[in-house]
Amino acid sequence: MSDINGIEAKVEEIWRDVLQVQDGEEDETFFALNGESISANRLVSRVEDALGVSIEVGDIFEEDPDLAGFVRMVVARAESPSAV
Repeated sequence: MSDINGIEAKVEEIWRDVLQVQDGEEDETFFALNGESISANRLVSRVEDALGVSIEVGDIFEEDPDLAGFVRMVVARAESPSAV
């Protein structure tokens, strides 16, 4: 999937579903949304299954991204030649 808008929309859908993001929590970080190892693994697995983009669980723990940061992380990996 090379369409950046499509990638962003899918990543947002996955993020909201896995972390059960409520209205008003859109700018919260992974840990602020009570993210833990199982949710990080789910994010990584679902992104890889849906988009074919490999993200490391450790990157989520190191960066503690919010949605926008996670989208940037996935898009950067998608644009990298080693993403597949």
